Amino acid sequence: MRVLMHRLSFFIIFLIFYSFLDYYVFQAVKVVVSNFSNTGKLLIYSLYWSLTIFSFAALVVFGSVDPTKYHNLRTFLATAVFMNILGKLTAGLFVFADDIVRLGKYAYQGLFQNGVPNPSTENGISRSEFLSKSALVAGALPVAAMSYGILSGAYDYRVRRRTITLQNLPKAFDGIRIAQLSDIHSGSFYNKTAVKGGIDLLNAEKPDLFLFTGDLVNNESKEVKDYLDIFSKVKASAGKYSILGNHDYGDYKAWGSQQAKKKNLEELVQSHKEMGWDILLNEHRYVEVDGERLAIMGVENWGARGFAKYGDLNETAKHVEADTKILLSHDPSHWDAQIRPDHSDIDLTLSGHTHGFQFGIEIGNFRWSPSQYLYKQWADLYTKGNQHLYVNRGFGFLGYPGRVGILPEITILELKRA
Repeated sequence: MRVLMHRLSFFIIFLIFYSFLDYYVFQAVKVVVSNFSNTGKLLIYSLYWSLTIFSFAALVVFGSVDPTKYHNLRTFLATAVFMNILGKLTAGLFVFADDIVRLGKYAYQGLFQNGVPNPSTENGISRSEFLSKSALVAGALPVAAMSYGILSGAYDYRVRRRTITLQNLPKAFDGIRIAQLSDIHSGSFYNKTAVKGGIDLLNAEKPDLFLFTGDLVNNESKEVKDYLDIFSKVKASAGKYSILGNHDYGDYKAWGSQQAKKKNLEELVQSHKEMGWDILLNEHRYVEVDGERLAIMGVENWGARGFAKYGDLNETAKHVEADTKILLSHDPSHWDAQIRPDHSDIDLTLSGHTHGFQFGIEIGNFRWSPSQYLYKQWADLYTKGNQHLYVNRGFGFLGYPGRVGILPEITILELKRA
């Protein structure tokens, strides 16, 4: 009963806020269509208010359907409502600016003209047509960008290649090619054919090693079941290794019992094995060629900023004897917090987690995303001394079912001897 009342209160508050916002932005719409025919005005007004009705209906459906059965439907409904609000909030800023200008004009009349209106404004100070049009254009931009990100960006996989020179790389591994995926979030997918195309793109690179750096699912192990056949087709002649990410532990779902949560994690680990991925849980493996070996180390999730710390880096690195050490650690904040200060012999760390915020700008060497205000290392290659960190932008998506500017990534790293 308490939950129901809470939801009802939220809906009423949202209804009041959104109705006010809609009516406020509607003032700009009236200015822009003031010279339209009556039929044209009716058409525009109907379209405008239909978005409001849709938002309210979407919230009702969102709260009434089973989230386990209709996850993607709820995601798209929530995204549609968010886009609508964001667009109107943006437009509202321009309407507010117009009101500030009008208020200034009223104040000028009162202070310097003794309240006597200028002949040009004797019928009142009208809204600026320019600012009204600007409001509608500005409001349309985030909606258009997010729509494009869903339709085009979600599965627009990009192969990103980097060459990394390592001081200690054995001669037998000079030129080895590593494919990295991260943050698959299979529970968010809605286009299986596109996902298969991404794996085909990876296999076309013919990597020697395949390394996955966590977040196979959003919360539940069953999310990946429909994609086991696709991800099991990843090919890498020297082995396929993986770790867990923060979402894989089921921490963001209310479980009926700890036993159910534990069973979910066990099933997820088993899914890794079914796909032929050797999952590393605070442990390591060796890749040997001509008597020389490379250490692949996998630590469980360890994150700053309040994220769960299941990882034990000391346990992971215990008794590891190899010229070159590669560590899989889901969260890049681990690099500065523990890896570099305490384990200077780890040559290369591979991470993911940030998704590059699924939004940003990348033009040539210029790179910007809101993610950079949360993470010092948030995308691509970072080097300090003889240690390197690569942060994958993510293969999938979470929450917003698309990507704008920061596109899904397949990483190909070539290691070279110094």
